Amino acid sequence: MDRIRDPRAELEELVPYDAKDIRAEVMLASNEHPSNLPGEVIDWLAERLDRFSFNRYPDPLASDLRTLIAEANGLEPANVLIGNGGDEIIFDILLAWGGPGRKMLDMPPTFAMYAIDAQATGTEVVSIPRLADFSADADAVIERVSRGDIDVVMVANPNNPTGNLVSETLLIDILNATDALVLVDEAYFEFSRHTMRPHMERHPNLVILRTFSKAFSLAGMRVGCLLGHEDVVRELTKVRQPYSVNAFSQWVASKVFRERVVFQQGIRDLMRTRDTLLHGLAQMDGVEVFPSEANFVMFRVEQASALWRDLLHGHSVLIRDFTRTPGLEDCLRVTVGSDEEVDRFLVATREVLSARRESQLLTNGAASRASGEKEVGD
Repeated sequence: MDRIRDPRAELEELVPYDAKDIRAEVMLASNEHPSNLPGEVIDWLAERLDRFSFNRYPDPLASDLRTLIAEANGLEPANVLIGNGGDEIIFDILLAWGGPGRKMLDMPPTFAMYAIDAQATGTEVVSIPRLADFSADADAVIERVSRGDIDVVMVANPNNPTGNLVSETLLIDILNATDALVLVDEAYFEFSRHTMRPHMERHPNLVILRTFSKAFSLAGMRVGCLLGHEDVVRELTKVRQPYSVNAFSQWVASKVFRERVVFQQGIRDLMRTRDTLLHGLAQMDGVEVFPSEANFVMFRVEQASALWRDLLHGHSVLIRDFTRTPGLEDCLRVTVGSDEEVDRFLVATREVLSARRESQLLTNGAASRASGEKEVGD
């Protein structure tokens, strides 16, 4: 044959998630932890590396890690599912609860993978846009789920990329209003300290997503977990790949979770740096900064894409550009990095914005002089 059969029609308009691999001296675009693993954890792993069985398949359900997470959350291992990052778990939820003829409720602007995975699985996306302050439109959400035809509800809490929380009251109202599976994505739980875990027993349709990628310096290992009713976990095991979390990631994540107390001071330090970042941006003319309960801050500024380019090419500082996302026009997001990284970002941003203002003043002055000369000539 001289041609290839077309893929599924649902993919025709699907735009893949753009995880750009852009490098800079200061990397503040992906909400990663600014520090590598603690030295004592790396040393422990290194001392045992020669005994690691690279030649064996991993435990399909990551039983050791699953048990650790269950015990820490007052659950049974059957209530926990380990995934290849939170992304795999989101996709598995839509494989099991979504699909053709089924609907997912989304609250944009939010994490893009919800809608992308819905489209990839043939799930209809029902969007309830957030209000101007990026809070969820509570009345519209409750009215829509109350119709009874929604199968999955996705709620990022704190929301990415806006950084704000959905109220616990609204989340409970959603759970009471529908039998849909409600995913509360708590990827930034360690920074917000807000969780729906206490409500799991009363609401079997509640599932909670967590990750090792943010607070625990393991973005490169790709480990996430879901907390949920054992019946939900059982269904998800039917659609997940059997060896999706590799053995090395399981081993490292288990050690990190056992030693999670050593990360607490670093998390507190990041929150203090977040305050510095929020304050620094708020002091800049022309910048609207939004409060955040996560390890990132979103802000709005005129000609945001130009600022993004100037920071990258002129100062080797990489942040995230959301200007093409509906509802986030002129918005940028910056990760809370180390004190030095945040200081470099703030200094560079001030310089770019100051140069922009000076250029505008010169342009306006030249235009005024030209206008005055024309009037004299007339």
